[in-house]
Amino acid sequence: MAYEQEPWIPLTGLGRAVAAGEIASIDEVLESGKPIREAQIVDAFLPDLDDEVIDISMVQRMTDSGRRVKFRAVVIVGNHDGYIGLGQAKDAQVGNAIRKAIDNAKTNIIKVRRGCGSWECGCGTKHSIPVQVKGKAGSVKVTLMPAPQGIGLVTGEIGRKVLDFAGVKDVWAFSSGNTRTTINYAKATFHALKATNMIRTGGAE
Repeated sequence: MAYEQEPWIPLTGLGRAVAAGEIASIDEVLESGKPIREAQIVDAFLPDLDDEVIDISMVQRMTDSGRRVKFRAVVIVGNHDGYIGLGQAKDAQVGNAIRKAIDNAKTNIIKVRRGCGSWECGCGTKHSIPVQVKGKAGSVKVTLMPAPQGIGLVTGEIGRKVLDFAGVKDVWAFSSGNTRTTINYAKATFHALKATNMIRTGGAE
């Protein structure tokens, strides 16, 4: 989705450092450990991110003035090559909720460490993940295991979308809990991918 962008005026120290050219890559941003509070920081280094709405739901709330209706959008962004973000937002207008969710997904961007951790394959390329990882959100638990090349993404539709946006091509996935809850299924898969960064392995990225 393409939206008109206003000129960026950085509001945070990290944003000003990026705008001034003091930071050379998105990896430097992520390794700094500083929270990303401006989506334009990610745009500066990953301008070609794809985004997809994976869930839109209506949220109703009773107030003194009556029933108020908002829309909640859940969005993933990614470059299909090791970077992915997931975000959600609410607004009275669907379009605004999606725009806000895209910005939130960008500020939640992570780098996924990829590799070939399957003993059945051993090709050394970055088509899968290096080790088994787990993620949890609500009642949903997702376990991702390295798979040999050509297996594809053996998981549900939402899990496949998240993995595809991250650039993972082959994975065995096992899930439990209420996997029909789209948001938690996506979050659990996202958290599992985030866990790939907790482990250092030779030759993996």
